[in-house]
Amino acid sequence: MGMTLLQASAVYAYKTEVIVKAENKSDFTAVVAAVHQQMQAGGRYEFVDQGERQKIDASFADMQSLFDKFATVAQMDQGAKVQLFNDQETINAILTHRDDKRLVCESVAPIGSHIPRTTCRTYREIELERSNTERLQQQMLQVNTPRGGKG
Repeated sequence: MGMTLLQASAVYAYKTEVIVKAENKSDFTAVVAAVHQQMQAGGRYEFVDQGERQKIDASFADMQSLFDKFATVAQMDQGAKVQLFNDQETINAILTHRDDKRLVCESVAPIGSHIPRTTCRTYREIELERSNTERLQQQMLQVNTPRGGKG
């Protein structure tokens, strides 16, 4: 058998709970405050990037206008309910993807083996490892870059 086995890698992520869901204006206000707090450094959603923050804020603004017009979801017409649902889904998709507790599993065949092993880490662990690697690379570049005009 002349089959060549390639190193295979598959990534799996497990779904978390719904984050943004409000039935009335006061619930909505509390949800917005909680999400913004968790997007700060050290928060559950601190890894949300600037573009995603803008999408979240735009969706929150749409939702706020709906709750300004209708006090509760029960009072909304079908079009408003659909808009509210879509805005919630946009926000929840971003927050779920950037959730630092989200478990990400990877199946990789280690070097020298054809038997894949599954390892799981949280999104926070992955992001911290990535940022530490970037910081180390920057430090190494600074050390290896000659300074001054003499060589």
